[in-house]
Amino acid sequence: MNLVRLYARVLQQLGPEARLGVLLAFANVLLAVAQFAEPVLFGRIVDLLSRAQATGIPPQWNDLVPLAAAWVGFGLFTISGGVIVALHADRLSHRRRLAIMASYFEHVLTLPLAFHATTHSGRVLKVMLDGASGMQSLMLSFFREHFASFVALMVLLPLSLFINWQLGLMLVVLLALFTVLTAIVLRRTETLQGSVERYHSTLAEHASDALGNVPVIQSFTRIELEARALRGVADRLLAAQIPVLGWWAVAAVATRASATITILGIFLLGTWLNLNGLATVGQIVAFMSLATMLISKMEQAVGFMNGVLLQAPKLREFFEIVDTVPAVRDLPGAPDLGHASGTIRFENVSFSYDGKRPAVADVSFSVKPGETVALVGATGSGKSTTLGLLHRAFDPQSGQILVDGKDIREVSLASLRRNIGVVFQEPMLFAREIEENLRVGRPDASEEDIRRALERAQAAEFIDRMPNGLDTVVGERGRSLSGGERQRLSIARAILKDPPILILDEATSALDAGTEAKLQQALQEVMVGRTTLVIAHRLATIRNADRILVFDQGRIVESGSFDELVSRGGRFAALAKAQFMGDTAKPVNAGIVTG
Repeated sequence: MNLVRLYARVLQQLGPEARLGVLLAFANVLLAVAQFAEPVLFGRIVDLLSRAQATGIPPQWNDLVPLAAAWVGFGLFTISGGVIVALHADRLSHRRRLAIMASYFEHVLTLPLAFHATTHSGRVLKVMLDGASGMQSLMLSFFREHFASFVALMVLLPLSLFINWQLGLMLVVLLALFTVLTAIVLRRTETLQGSVERYHSTLAEHASDALGNVPVIQSFTRIELEARALRGVADRLLAAQIPVLGWWAVAAVATRASATITILGIFLLGTWLNLNGLATVGQIVAFMSLATMLISKMEQAVGFMNGVLLQAPKLREFFEIVDTVPAVRDLPGAPDLGHASGTIRFENVSFSYDGKRPAVADVSFSVKPGETVALVGATGSGKSTTLGLLHRAFDPQSGQILVDGKDIREVSLASLRRNIGVVFQEPMLFAREIEENLRVGRPDASEEDIRRALERAQAAEFIDRMPNGLDTVVGERGRSLSGGERQRLSIARAILKDPPILILDEATSALDAGTEAKLQQALQEVMVGRTTLVIAHRLATIRNADRILVFDQGRIVESGSFDELVSRGGRFAALAKAQFMGDTAKPVNAGIVTG
């Protein structure tokens, strides 16, 4: 994406405020005309006074007043118009920055888990902040002054030829040479700036990664090593930045040199033309003012192009993520699923993450409303992927999944997920109040509902011990709580949502034996009348399951009740035997480690 197309994308982000942008652009044109008129009028006044002095005839007020009044009028218009344009440009750019951030944030939340698994959260956040701020800066500078600069250079500069073609031609040639030199500098630095931004992203990712794992860093005494690694990235960033700074210094020197050369050239050529009767003193004065103004405009245009160049890598990253199409999205006009009864059917479902090795292959099974089905198998056997397909973390490449007889890809995503509650293996909590974490799935829940959910999840006791109770703010990802406390809150959150379909992804893996025993009874109550799919970690979780599906390399290799599978002496029996500490038929609080 070249710079012109890239900036066109930036202007598209004006969205509903594009009309205001057009008005500001038109105002910039008027300002450019007014600024161009000032030196021309000044030159006319100088010529009028010069002729009066040469002829000894005092100038007539009727001739002088209109020119002076027009000059003052254009000057006042330039000042007042500039203030109004700047004010609205400021407001516009700030509003769009916040709107762009909100739109980007919403878009990122819709991207598939595969995207988030391969893209560092620190980079995603940096791209949002840098991209939105970069667009704000470019919009602000463009509408405040730079569009007027481009109008002056592209339209008004050639008009100077009509005032005096010799002086105008010299002005055009000198500024054209300066433009070519600037373009060369920008071309040289464009690629270099891209590598600088890549180092900035690496720096953000490294810092975010380290800050997210402070306990590990301190425990393994890696503070010095992590700091040294960060300094190493910073050194490489600086090494990449220095050549860019050098080229920008060349551009700055060229700008200053062009200003001096242009004004000196206009003065010398104007003097020669005047001596030969080809230019008036007023024209020389006007062109001196025009040269000063246009050089200033050129500096502003160069500054704008430098800004675009500086922001280009950030904006490309921003639009790269914005252009990422969510793999899972609603079909046009997708209907609402309504309140599901809980009937689930997988029909020859296959899915692969990389297109080479299947994570799930030809999986078929059905679950009746209120039935509890457990999924077991070794790590990587396809259990979590299967349940991820149910709540559309991703869609299958073949086959279909039906809920209440409806293909889940043909109903709205929100209505599907509203019917499914998930307790993840890793409790995921926001760095917010406990109550807000609980209300994630049901914002309108009453205090009585919250209390009941906490009690059923065996979480009410530790909440009551906290000084601020439900108003307690947990740390990032809930780290101020123990693993068991986080898991119980995660279970309470699912209970509060009260969905017809419940997924338990090793829901008791972080609990001690005593708490787990209490929680099993609560979970059994929650499962009553609810379709429940369980990825088992401990044997107690699946002992009373209606059916157990045994996975191996993405396929279901065994199916049946607990006792039936044990009696068959197959893969499940081998897994169970490996976990038993006593008699196979009567495990002693042991669990199947199923990944």
